[in-house]
Amino acid sequence: MRCAARLIFAQSLRDRVATLTGLAPAAIERVRARVTVTNGVPELIEAVHREGGQVGVVSGGFHDVLDPIAESLGVDFWLANRLERGADSRLTGAVVGDIVDAHAKAVALAQWARAGNFALADTVAIGDGANDLDMMSVAGMSIAFCAKPIVRERASHSIDTRDMRLAINLIGL
Repeated sequence: MRCAARLIFAQSLRDRVATLTGLAPAAIERVRARVTVTNGVPELIEAVHREGGQVGVVSGGFHDVLDPIAESLGVDFWLANRLERGADSRLTGAVVGDIVDAHAKAVALAQWARAGNFALADTVAIGDGANDLDMMSVAGMSIAFCAKPIVRERASHSIDTRDMRLAINLIGL
């Protein structure tokens, strides 16, 4: 079933990206301008860094949107899907490289833990959807953040208020 779910997710993403064929870079800029950082994220990142930790973001979204946000927040690692661009910089309607799915999120967490010399038992995964469950299952602590019911059921902790500062105490920072 897991393999079938990965294929369905990957195909769904490819189908959605295909609808973006021909979009100019300005369209991505407009999307990026509409994205707001969740309350408390800068404070959570600061608290983790203050204690010598590192922060990674793994998203089923797109590098075109995530990169400048992650950089501005001081995120240590991040991964997202990459949109293909043609010679004219317009979107081709394709994704470059591997699709960031549930499995890729779990793999990224494990790789980042190794890169930072952290045990997986010392990691925290925060997620909201079923695509986060694999990652959350390998983390030492999992936090469902304003999440779907299945994620709240499986997470070790749950936050139902859209404020990431609430994770600071749960993590013990």
